[in-house]
Parts: sequence; structure tokens; C-alpha cells
Amino acid sequence: MLELRETTVVAENSPDSPELLSKISGFFPRGELCALLGPSGSGKTTLIRTIAGISDPAEGSLRWEGVNLDSPDLDSLQIGYVPQFTISRENLTAEENVILTLRLRTSGLEKDQLTERAAELLRLTGIESAATTLSKNLSGGQRRRLALAMELVSEPPLLLCDEVTSGLDARSEREILELLARIAHEGRRTVLVVTHGLRDLHAFDKVAVLIGGHLAYHGPPGTLAHYFRVENAEEIFDRLPQRTPEEWHASWVKHREYFDKEDAVKLAPKPKMPLAPGAVKPAPAAPPLSQFATLLATRWKIFFRDRGNLFLQLGLILGFPLVVSIFALDGLPPVPSLNAEMSDNVVRQLTEARIFTEGASKAGSVVSGLILLQVILLALLGANNSAREISGERAIFEKERFAGLNPGAYIASKAAFLAVLVIFQSIWMTLFVRTTAHFPGEAAAQFVFFFLVNAALTSICLGISALARSADQASLISVYLVGFQLPLSGAVLALPSGIDAALRPFIAAYWAWSGALQSLHDTRFYDVLELVIPTTLSSSALCIWVLLLHVAFGIFLAWVGCLRANWSR
Repeated sequence: MLELRETTVVAENSPDSPELLSKISGFFPRGELCALLGPSGSGKTTLIRTIAGISDPAEGSLRWEGVNLDSPDLDSLQIGYVPQFTISRENLTAEENVILTLRLRTSGLEKDQLTERAAELLRLTGIESAATTLSKNLSGGQRRRLALAMELVSEPPLLLCDEVTSGLDARSEREILELLARIAHEGRRTVLVVTHGLRDLHAFDKVAVLIGGHLAYHGPPGTLAHYFRVENAEEIFDRLPQRTPEEWHASWVKHREYFDKEDAVKLAPKPKMPLAPGAVKPAPAAPPLSQFATLLATRWKIFFRDRGNLFLQLGLILGFPLVVSIFALDGLPPVPSLNAEMSDNVVRQLTEARIFTEGASKAGSVVSGLILLQVILLALLGANNSAREISGERAIFEKERFAGLNPGAYIASKAAFLAVLVIFQSIWMTLFVRTTAHFPGEAAAQFVFFFLVNAALTSICLGISALARSADQASLISVYLVGFQLPLSGAVLALPSGIDAALRPFIAAYWAWSGALQSLHDTRFYDVLELVIPTTLSSSALCIWVLLLHVAFGIFLAWVGCLRANWSR
């Protein structure tokens, strides 16, 4: 049984913040389906989120089967939560989504058992005919059913549903409510449903009405109209504004003793009912390593299945090196030699010096510019790799973490997936430009710095993706970050010394450019670079360490961002 005692929730969990819920008390027995009703802003979603543990109460207590809901002894799989937003991966089929959820939440099931269990849940929720349909192609009602199927994989005895019938037609809404009633009654579960609908209240065992964060009624739907003194239950929303929330709550406090007595009879000890046919005992929770492997395999499946994104990636990987090579189709300009013999002809000496200076400046500028262009393009690839990687599926991550997903396993799966992209992009950039432009210097050293700048921006943008409020915001910030790399690198125009010293540690492009230029140390190009480079270069070892720190900092940001729960994204 779920029991709430004087539960109060404030906006920012501080004494001066306004109350979102005020002294909510009541109990919800197992085997019952309860509706949470009320006008918009009445506190229905806040109550569901508080029970789920997403929002913290400022006062009061919440207990499930006698255990505080915030107790570390309470298994996270005891509570199932179906939020308003879609939680399935759009490029996976309905069956694949259920199997993925099974793999993330349970362990010890073989492939055949996973398939059989997924088929059983799809039959239970009435969408077995859509098992092979991609989630993005499902109807609204089918998506609601899929969300329920995914949530039932761990057989949660307490199931919370936030507006799962919102936006559905009358028939679909009725079918979903009938399904939830069957889940509650046959599985001996407590099922709470936030709803605005008043047409099918007869499907519920209990109805709780909230107004302005106060509980105005909690009892059977059959006495709802009588209690609010209306002709039928569908008129209660017109009746509620006639009294203040505090007055409604005070009235309910006077009358709830009668309803509590009726419930006491129903809650008397009874013989335990068997689980619904087909119900299974939940398997042990999946360990982090298993979750990591499952998420990584799923990410690659989605990557190759999403043809639009796949072709975009291939286009960028193949096209960016081509952009660099266009500037060296005729090869690199030769480094001129200065005649060491002294001439008595001053005009000739000045002419040779001018020719040498112009040729050396051109050769140095081309080499420095081509390296910088590769660095900036790889930085742009890094931003494209990860700017939406977490922010684009934040709601899915929050839902999976609520059900027991280890954040470390999630971030590790992202890092492993992105590492393959970074390696391939960096190898191709290095080899293509060296082959087509006959680029000099040590290939291995150049690859190291191209790889590190790509990895650095990929990691930093992954951190931004985890911290941003939306995918669009993450993309915009990442683009700005890459855009500032070129002017702040000091590779084109020298920055004032004070600004240069303050900004240089944060500009990955400088360290990759500086390190890659060191690969030319044994070539004649390095001798002429001093003529065109407007800033000082750093040692290769220092460049490597700074870029590695950028990578580590980006992963740290991603970790911090994933630890901060934000269901609103």
C-alpha cells in the first residue's frame, strides 16, 4: 500500500518558496486503479513526481509497503513511472524497445527468453501486431501502450502514469484505462493515473481531486458528484472555482473519516492472490558492464539504421579533407634557397632577399594555414559528433536512470561510440591530405594532434550536451565554441599578451596547431615558419598533455550533467 502523510512540496524546497502541494494525506491500496484529477496547475504531476522520487517533499512522509520512499533499502524497480513524453527510441521497433528495456533492467535472460518475454508484454498491452513497426511510425495510442509494455518489464507493484491518455480519442482512452485496470486488478498493483478526462471515471476504483495543491476529495467515483453537489461528475471542474483550495481541503478533512472507515474494511488482511497469468518474478538487476554493452550495441544499431544521419556523417568525413586539399591541388609551394655567396651588386642582393622572403613567407603560410584548417574542421566534426548526443535523448536517459541505469555505464557507452568516429575521422583527414597534397612531416605525430583536437571538442561538446537545457541550445553553444577557436588560437593574428595568456589554455585549436607544426621540425618548412607565425609555439609534450586535459574535462562535464536530474528537457 502507498501511504502519504501530510506531504508538502515547495517550489524550490526552501521555507520562503510557494507551496506546490499542501499537506496531502491518503492511502492507495494494492489492486486498485486511482485517478488524479484537477484543473491545470492543481499539482497532479507534482504529486506523481514526488511519489516517484523526482521531486522532494519539504514536509511529511511517503511510504510504500511500510518503507519510506526515500529509503536506500527500497529497490528502484519497485516503482514504475510512465511520464508524459515519449520514452522509446524512434529508430527501434516496438519489440526492440521492449527487449532493450529488459536488457537494461534485468540480467540472466537468454536471447530466446528476452524475445518471448517481449512478445508476452506486447500481447498484454495489445500491440503485438506492431511488434516490427518502428516507434516513430506508431500511433499515439500505440506509443502509450508501448510505454506501458516497457515499464512492465520489471513487474513494478507501484505504477505511476502521468497523462498517458492525453491527446487520445475516446476509444483509445477507454482501451488504455481498461488495460490499466486489468494491470492493477490482476497483478495486485497500485496504479495512479494523472488524467484530465472525466468521461470514463467508472473505470477507476478511486478518484483523488486536487485544487491549488490541496486535496479536495479522495474516494470512489460513484460518490464524486454527490460530494461536490453537481448533477454528474463531468461538472466538477465548473464547481471547483466557487471555493478556495483551502476551503475545499478543510471540507474534505471533515468528511474523509467516513471514507477512511470504508477503506479500513477493504484493507483488512486477506489471503494473497496469485499473480496474473504470465506474470514472472523479476530477474536480477543488470550490472553496469551489461548496461554499457547493451547501450553501445544499441547506439551502433541506431547509427546505421538512421540513413539520413549516416550519409551526413560520411559526407562530412569525406568532404572536409577534400576542402583542405583544394588549397594544395598543385602541391605545396617550394621553400626557396638564399644564395650564400656575397655579391658586390647591392641591388641583386636586395632582389634575392626579397624573392626569398616572399617565397618563404608563401610556403610557411600555406603549410601553417593547411594545418590550422584541418584542426578547425576536425573541431567542427567534434561538435557535430556529440552536441546532440545526450541532449537529444535526455528524456530517455532520465527515464532509464530512474529505473536503475548506471550513469557511468551510459557515459562510457557514449565515449566508446564517439571514440570510433573520432579515430576514423582523424585517420582519414591525415591520410587524405598527406596523399593528395604531399604534405611533409611525421604522419604519426600529425595524426596524434588531429585525433586529440577532435577528441577534445567531441568531449567538451558532449559535456555541453549533458548540461544544456535542450538539443538546440547544445548545438548553438557548440557551434559558438568552434567558431571562437580560429580567432582565439592566435594562429592568424597575434592576441595581446595578457589576453593570450588568459585564453590560450582553453583553446584546443592552438595546442593541436602548435603540436602539429612540431611534426615539421626536420623539414625545411619549419625553418621558414617563423616568418609567418604571429605567436610562439609550445612543445609537443605540453600540447599533448593540455589536449588530454581537455578530453578529461569534457568527460567530467558530461558526468556532472548526467548526475543532474532534469525531466523538463
